[in-house]
Amino acid sequence: MTLDPVELGQSRADLAETLKALRKRAGNTQTWLAKRCNMSQTKISNIESGRVTPTLIDVELILKALDAPSKLNAEITALTRIANTEWQDNWSLRRRGLEKRQNDLAGFEKSSVEFRYFLPSMVTGLLATPEYVRASLADVPEQQSRKTVARKLERQQVLYDRSKSFTFILTEQAVRWPVVPPDALAMQIDRLASLTHLPNVRLGVIPISTAVMPGALSTFTVYDERVATVEIPTGVLIFRDHRDVSAYIDEFNYYDAQAIFGEDARERLAGWSVQCRS
Repeated sequence: MTLDPVELGQSRADLAETLKALRKRAGNTQTWLAKRCNMSQTKISNIESGRVTPTLIDVELILKALDAPSKLNAEITALTRIANTEWQDNWSLRRRGLEKRQNDLAGFEKSSVEFRYFLPSMVTGLLATPEYVRASLADVPEQQSRKTVARKLERQQVLYDRSKSFTFILTEQAVRWPVVPPDALAMQIDRLASLTHLPNVRLGVIPISTAVMPGALSTFTVYDERVATVEIPTGVLIFRDHRDVSAYIDEFNYYDAQAIFGEDARERLAGWSVQCRS
């Protein structure tokens, strides 16, 4: 899949135009297509105008209703997957203001119920102490950093919403990475242990001695079963296609099976905290 930022934006317009042209070539109206796909005429209109990005399931229903050729099906399906992917590069995020990125994340958190976080390299902001959050933003200008720190700490309140469930899986490397001095890192590890007592939070760790499948590890989050965000060194990819989201859920389930939770996790965290203080 091509993930050029310009192409990601253009693909949405291309998809809308392609579906509209396909319907017109078939000689059908939006109302006819809406009935065949069990959608509203307004939704079909919004898809064809580009105001709404259709899911892969939406497109499959439309292609089936229009009896599109198999070769065209494959091309449009590929276009749909690209259209359901968003790219946010770090430079654009900083120009926009990192605190606004926190508002985007708060929006995901407000609209979702089940959260899955895989954290191979660092502790995420929802779990971080104030000192850890500030250290993670050390290269950000002070004024922007203050706003972002405040917003990150404010977002932590979502952990206490019992209507939502969270699973965090951290590697030992993520827990022990020296983002802050040893005493502060010990306090960060203690916070992780304390959060394991929240009834709606599962926090697991994967010790470095655990054998896991080889390959590069990326930080990713899955919101319900509808959105996956993946962090890479130069930015964030946002996937909404159900096949992409399902692939990350499968990967998460694999790491979930390798992690230790509950009292075993607390004992391991306590040992690492003691080592920081020694």
